[in-house]
Amino acid sequence: MGFRENLKSELAFQDMPVKELAAKSGINKLTIDHWLSAKGKIPLLDKGVKIAQVLGVSVEYLVTGQDSPKAVQKLSNSSRLIAQLSEKLDDKKKAFVLDFIKWLAFREDEV
Repeated sequence: MGFRENLKSELAFQDMPVKELAAKSGINKLTIDHWLSAKGKIPLLDKGVKIAQVLGVSVEYLVTGQDSPKAVQKLSNSSRLIAQLSEKLDDKKKAFVLDFIKWLAFREDEV
């Protein structure tokens, strides 16, 4: 996957509309829409950095779909184990686990 697919995926994961990304990054929405289109090119580094900062991911992740080993090392042992085990699941089961974790996290905020 490339930048376009990774950006789309991260926006969906965070449930963030392009309009919100544009507002938070200071990048024109039409420019971001262009990057997300099939014929879109990747942004210049300074714009990529702004997008990555807003999304809380690395530029490397947006471009390659993988984080640097240092970023992975920042995860707790339990978070790494969850990520490793989830890679063994099919897409339907991954979606279920993700929904469950989101539910738990939001429930925790309410308590």
